[in-house]
Amino acid sequence: MKAMILAAGRGERLRPLTDSTPKPLLMAGGKALIVWHLQGLARAGWREVVINHAHLGEQIEAALGDGSDFGLRIAYSPEPVGALETAGGIATALPLLGEDPFLVVNGDIWCDWDFAQARRIACLLDKRRAHLLLVDNPAHHPGGDFCLDGEDLRTTTGRRDGALTYAGIGVFWPDFFAPVAAGVKMKLRPLLDAGIAGGTVTGQRHNGRWVDVGTSERLAELDLALAQNR
Repeated sequence: MKAMILAAGRGERLRPLTDSTPKPLLMAGGKALIVWHLQGLARAGWREVVINHAHLGEQIEAALGDGSDFGLRIAYSPEPVGALETAGGIATALPLLGEDPFLVVNGDIWCDWDFAQARRIACLLDKRRAHLLLVDNPAHHPGGDFCLDGEDLRTTTGRRDGALTYAGIGVFWPDFFAPVAAGVKMKLRPLLDAGIAGGTVTGQRHNGRWVDVGTSERLAELDLALAQNR
């Protein structure tokens, strides 16, 4: 099973930090955000990781190399200026990801979820083509993204009760991205909505620690919290 780390975003809300440093290389707790992911994947038994990039992507490749420092093999999926959004980036990287289900992790989050759980999820074929990790809604996103009906994902339909936020971690089957041609810019939400309508998207709630590092304030808070726990 392979993993993909999404690292192509510009990080507008983190400017000016991201004017000279790609968002996944910003430091928290003494490590780059993406290094936390790589080390977590290695601990969970991963060996092959795909990373997409666009803004200052050459810095990401220079910092991480071939992945051998982490006990991994890293392949890169470069994207054009402006990037391809989540679905477009994953669809373009499919030749590197193979024919089996794969794990996807946003490069600008921090989470204590055990990546090893993704292997169990991937073995439960059934009808699912995507499985998302959800968390309680943070203060900056009170409306959430989806609801859970057991394991089945549902749209919120404008209601906040029961709504949860997509954590930026999911397991996907390659054919989930069949509607997206390589190189085409496309967000993930339309595919998820179609999958929900077809009953092929599931999810689970994570009650542990999760941070969306979308602003310099949240990055500073995470840096302090991780430094105190060292």
